[in-house]
Amino acid sequence: MVLPDSIDRFHVSNPLTELAYEPAFERLGDDYYDSVTAAEFPRHTLRFRNDDLLLRFGLRPDTVSDADFIDAFGYFRGRQPFLAMRYHGYQFGEYNSRLGDGRGFLYGQVRDVQGELYDLGTKGSGTTPYSRGADGRLTLKGGVREVLAAEMLHRLGVRTSRCLSLIETGEALWRGDEPSPTRSSVMVRVARSHIRFGTFERLHYLGRQDLTQTLLNHVIQFYYPHLIDQPDAYLRFYAELVQRVAELAAQWMSVGFCHAVLNTDNMSIAAESFDYGPYAFIQQYDPQFTAAYFDYYGRYCYGNQPTACLWNLQMLQVPLKGLIEAFEMETVLAQFDVHYERTYCERMVRKLGFEVSLEGISIEVGQELLRRTLKLLWESKVGYHDFFLALRQQFAPNWREDATHIFAQAEIDAPQAQAETVSVLFQQWRQFYHQVLNHLPIDEMDAVAQRLRQHNPMTVIIRPEIEAVWEPIAQDDDWQPFYALLDRTRQSVELPVDERLAGK
Repeated sequence: MVLPDSIDRFHVSNPLTELAYEPAFERLGDDYYDSVTAAEFPRHTLRFRNDDLLLRFGLRPDTVSDADFIDAFGYFRGRQPFLAMRYHGYQFGEYNSRLGDGRGFLYGQVRDVQGELYDLGTKGSGTTPYSRGADGRLTLKGGVREVLAAEMLHRLGVRTSRCLSLIETGEALWRGDEPSPTRSSVMVRVARSHIRFGTFERLHYLGRQDLTQTLLNHVIQFYYPHLIDQPDAYLRFYAELVQRVAELAAQWMSVGFCHAVLNTDNMSIAAESFDYGPYAFIQQYDPQFTAAYFDYYGRYCYGNQPTACLWNLQMLQVPLKGLIEAFEMETVLAQFDVHYERTYCERMVRKLGFEVSLEGISIEVGQELLRRTLKLLWESKVGYHDFFLALRQQFAPNWREDATHIFAQAEIDAPQAQAETVSVLFQQWRQFYHQVLNHLPIDEMDAVAQRLRQHNPMTVIIRPEIEAVWEPIAQDDDWQPFYALLDRTRQSVELPVDERLAGK
C-alpha cells in the first residue's frame, strides 16, 4: 500500500476518475458553492484504501491500483470542478455565519450499484474561501481516527459516512491538541450527502427563500425521491428527517458512541453520521461522559445526544417556515421521542439477545429489562462493552434452566461503598433475565446466542485502542497494528447470512 512518488502517474485510464459522475449539486448554481483548486503536496503515500466501497460503485478492487488512488485523490488529476460548499450553523448553541467548507470540497457525485447518489468529499485538501486563516489541512492522526470511527460504526449497523482513501502528504502541521509538528494527510469520504442543516440556515440568514425552496426540491429529488409528487411533500420530508435523526441518535447511544460536536453544520440532511473529530466510544455507562475537551459544559455529552439532535431539528424549522406550516412541523417533531425510544429499546434488547416482536418479547418486558440493565451498568461501573461481550461469550442454553447459571463465571465488581447495592442489583437482574429467557421456547436459545454474536462486537475502538495503534505509527512508521485493528473491527460481529453472502 505504501508507494513512493517515483511511481508512474501517467495512466492511460483511471477507474476512479472515469466513474459516471453526476453534477447534481453543481447544477444548483454558484449561490451554493465556490469553485476551488486542490493543494499541491510534497509527498503522497497511500495509507488506506477501502475496497468495500469500490465494490459498492461497481469497481473490482483488482482493477484499481494504489497508483490510481494517489493520482485521483492525492494529485487530484482528471476531475473538475471542485466545489467548496457554503453553509452556516449553530455551534454550541451560538449562530456562526462564517462557516463553509474550510479544508475540503465536493470531489464528485456518483451512483452506487443500487442507483443511489453518493458524495465523494475531501478533508485536508487545502484552503478555500472559508478557511478563515487556517491551513486547510488534516493531521494524519485525525485521518486515522476518522477511518477507524467510520469502519467501526458501519460494522455496528450505524448509518455513517465511510472513508474511501487516506493519503499521507508529507507536510508538518502545527496543532494545539496534538504534539507538533505532526504529520499531514488528505482523506476522501463517501457520504450520502454533504448538505447540512446549516446549508439551509445560511439561505435563511441571507433572506433567500427562493434558494431555500430550490435546495429543498433538490434534497427531495435525490435523497427522498419517494416523496416526489406526494401531497404535502415538504412536510413529509421533515417528518421523515425527524424519524431518521431520532433513529440515528438511538444507534449512537446503543453502541456507546459519543459524536462530541453535534453542531447544525455537522448534521446531514440525509440523517447520516459524519465528520468525526474528538469522538469517543464510552468505556463505562456514564450519561455525563463528554468526548470533546472544549465542551466545557457538556452540551454534547453522551447522554445529551438525543436532546441535541432534537434541538437541531427545531432550529431547522426556522429556514423551513416559509415552506411548511410551523404548527405542522411542531406536530411531527413531537414524535421524535417516540421514534428514539422505540429504536433504542429495540437495539438494546437485541444486544441482550432478544427481539421485540410478536414472536419475541413484548415492548413492556423489553423496556423493563433495559431499565434494569442500565441501572446495573451505572451502579457497578462495569465496562459497557465488557458487559455485553461477556454476555456474548458466556451465554449458554442452560441459563434458561437455572438463574444461578447466568454469569456463573463472572463477578460484578463495584466500588466498596456500593458493593452491597450492586450485588442486590445483579441478583435481581439475573432473576429477571432468567424470566425473560423462559418467555421463549427452548428452541429459541440458538437464536438468542446468534443475536448476541451479531450485536455485541469482540472489538470496540475505545481511545486506548486508538492510541495503541497510533504510537507505532508516530514512533516507527509501523502501520501493521492499525491494519490489524481494522481487520478485528470487520470481524468483530457475526453478520447475518444474507449480508455475508452480499460481502458486506
